[in-house]
Amino acid sequence: MNQKSFLGLSKNVKSLGWVSLFNDISSEMIYPLLPLFLTQVLGAGVVFIGLIEGIAESVSSFLKLFSGWFSDRFQKRKGIIFFGYSLASVTRPFMGLATSAYHVLFLRFFDRVGKGVRTSPRDALLSQCTLESERGKAFGFQRAMDHAGAMTGPLIATLLIATLTQDLRVIFILAFIPALICLLILYRGVSEVRRNQVSTPPPLRLHLKSWDRKFKYFLLIITLFTLGNSSDAFLLLRAKDLGLDIVSIPILWFVLHLSKTIFSIPGGSLSDQIGRRRVMILAWTIYGLVYLGLAFASKAFHVWVLFFIYGIFFGLSEGTERAWVADLVEESKRGTAYGAYHLFIGMAALPASLLMGFLWKTIGVQWAFSFGALMALIAAFLAMILMRDGKRKTSVP
Repeated sequence: MNQKSFLGLSKNVKSLGWVSLFNDISSEMIYPLLPLFLTQVLGAGVVFIGLIEGIAESVSSFLKLFSGWFSDRFQKRKGIIFFGYSLASVTRPFMGLATSAYHVLFLRFFDRVGKGVRTSPRDALLSQCTLESERGKAFGFQRAMDHAGAMTGPLIATLLIATLTQDLRVIFILAFIPALICLLILYRGVSEVRRNQVSTPPPLRLHLKSWDRKFKYFLLIITLFTLGNSSDAFLLLRAKDLGLDIVSIPILWFVLHLSKTIFSIPGGSLSDQIGRRRVMILAWTIYGLVYLGLAFASKAFHVWVLFFIYGIFFGLSEGTERAWVADLVEESKRGTAYGAYHLFIGMAALPASLLMGFLWKTIGVQWAFSFGALMALIAAFLAMILMRDGKRKTSVP
């Protein structure tokens, strides 16, 4: 399990990266087309689409906490991860068979249940497979593969529509192929990791009292930042306001994911070299500058530059945040810790988008994006004050 070659990563880390790649290819072959399918094929309205996404994401956020705790409690992660990916994969072809918007609601619900079940145990397993000094790179690799899948899936769907069929149902059914590859890689390439030391399983009651003070500060800072981190749909609306046409929007989205992919591994590796805190302060500062740029941008080419830089923020932050959770929490509680991390982000994400929309409508786009910038800079400042580096525990996989 400890054999290393590409980038010095273990077999488990590489396999989990490939799992993320093929799962996202499958997912992104469907979901950019899903609003079109719901409105034009099944006759659903935009309010119903919002209901689907709201229910799905809320369920996913809460399940991440429970599944993480469950994987800690019973000291098993792979089986839970496999169940989560399987549940999501099975829903994909059935999307193509849906005859009612309620069918899609039902399937989308189970797809997000699958994501909620797998995410925290997967992150905990990944953290167990690496030394602390390589953890940022490992999570950066996983995020890079995830974003590469997010780029590849829509391209495959577009190619199929252009050359094979414009029937969206067929595209949805074909999306099961990469999902099946994902499950095969997970089954054969990922191994369970035993804990280094036998410790008492976490108690049945979930509460924050047992967490280290710095982890509580971390959750506070992440939550405050997320309140200013609204849906990226607002960025696309801003791009449209600045003159980008409908044809350019998918290309702009591709550029963002390309930037995320390019910078995820270097960003995670940088946190291994200079520390998580410094990299996150840099990431939140970049985010603040990007949002200020979007607030005061006046030409279309500004958007292209800002979206590419926005991808650098993701490259610096996504892997680093996950690695930081593992640094702050002992191994026996990491599944629950990742669940708490994802839950706090999920709880703040909905009011963040509502607040962004309210500010945009009532006092203007510049104030709306400036608020997002302010919250990022507050997060960076609090990290400087509250998260001063101390001696961290090193775990050996």
